Amino acid sequence: MDTLEATEAAPQRRTRGARPPRGNSGVRNPGVPYIARNIPTYDILGEENLVKIEKVAERILSEVGIEFRDDPAALDLWKKAGAKVDGVLVRFEPGMLNEVVSSAPAQFTQHARNPAHNVEIGGRNVVFSPAYGSPFVMDLDKGRRYGTLEDFRNFIKLAQSSPWLHHSGGTICEPVDIPVNKRHLDMVYSHIKYSDRAFMGSITAEDRAEDSIAMARIVFGKDFVDQNCVILGNVNVNSPLVWDGTMTKSLRAYARANQAAVIVPFILGGAMGPVTNAGAIAQSYAETLAGCALTQLERKGAPVIFGNFLSSMSLRSGSPTFGTPEPAIGSMVIGQLARRLKLPLRCAGNFSNSKLPDGQAMQEGVMSMLSAVHCGANFILHSAGFLDGLLAMSYEKFMMDIDFCGALHSYLAGVVVDDNTLAMDAFLQVGPGSHFLGCDHTMRNYQTAFWDSSLSDNEPFEKWSDEGGSTDMATRANRLWKKTLAEYEAPPLDMAIDEALLDYMNRRKTGMADAWY
Repeated sequence: MDTLEATEAAPQRRTRGARPPRGNSGVRNPGVPYIARNIPTYDILGEENLVKIEKVAERILSEVGIEFRDDPAALDLWKKAGAKVDGVLVRFEPGMLNEVVSSAPAQFTQHARNPAHNVEIGGRNVVFSPAYGSPFVMDLDKGRRYGTLEDFRNFIKLAQSSPWLHHSGGTICEPVDIPVNKRHLDMVYSHIKYSDRAFMGSITAEDRAEDSIAMARIVFGKDFVDQNCVILGNVNVNSPLVWDGTMTKSLRAYARANQAAVIVPFILGGAMGPVTNAGAIAQSYAETLAGCALTQLERKGAPVIFGNFLSSMSLRSGSPTFGTPEPAIGSMVIGQLARRLKLPLRCAGNFSNSKLPDGQAMQEGVMSMLSAVHCGANFILHSAGFLDGLLAMSYEKFMMDIDFCGALHSYLAGVVVDDNTLAMDAFLQVGPGSHFLGCDHTMRNYQTAFWDSSLSDNEPFEKWSDEGGSTDMATRANRLWKKTLAEYEAPPLDMAIDEALLDYMNRRKTGMADAWY
């Protein structure tokens, strides 16, 4: 590889205390690094139908096969593992891949540079992360435009400022004002500089994945990174049934360094997969399972996340559609299949095809986000900001989605049943025909009893109209993201680490000419 080797050990760091999280709601701020769900998953299929899907996936893998293009090393790994390799086409005996992935951990910690923000991925845990991959950004003031590094950093700052998100994300938007072959350096640096939460690295080329890992080694130390997950790489299958070398080389780079790859097919029903849900699920299962297994062949025991991105399309126009009911219910089945493999799950998110942060955006977003919550997803990418079929990252929808994530904190907490919540002392104090507004129980619990939205208007019509200016939620979100950026405080970063990162970036950039495609 032509990447520069990171320093053997991280520069000397001062102890960093955990900064109390700042939220966009002044009443209730949970301050949790991730959610430990207290409601069950929603399992919709019985054993017989799950086995049917798994059997079809095995037939796809054994009779049709998957192509692994432009990565001879991956083909060699498959040959050594006993798969049938014919050119770039690889076929797998039934049960082979299940055995290979059994070495992957069911749960792992992704460490953040502030240990208070470490996240647990897998089990009952839920991690919300911003949307990923949009070339455009938009807001109510400037409209839709190409994303810049300033926009990219703005979204990192907004995520860092919210208690409802747990992860800094990855390519929150594409900073197109930076050359393609160099922007990954600025993006990883920005996550480290402007957030102290866990983050994702680049996957668009093997050397960019290696750069991302090298920068993580500067922050955490080479030995620590070798034994602990500190960075994620989100890799996509080229559906149907093709893994291209760009993705598998990056996937293997993360696994080789003991870092987690997120394995994600992107299937538009009717285009890259069948229009029927069960068939698309079987295809997705086969593609994901092959990618997860490849990580284990590269490094046995490396963390990996079983990912999924089912979607639909308009069969009248051919346009992709997001936030529709069929992929949402399909996510429930994906969750069941991932749990049978004992792998952490990334599934669904806050999807929408709307071009504005409007009713359509929130209707579609809630449909898909609730499917992620109920299917048991552990790492929910695209939790905030997704608009226009992921072509645009919206400032206003980002704030609206964060607000909804806050509601989901309370939703996932379930119903606590104990002496305090049963409130018998309140019934004894209040008695029949009175009210609970001033009783001792209410006074003890009122600050934490209900989730408090920072964007919803719950005032009477007259007050909303006369004093509030008759605003809608998007307008209130516009004001809030500006206020949040104005009040943003950067988390402390050790000067020696900062200088080492900048030096690494400068040396890498100096060694390559700008490339814009």
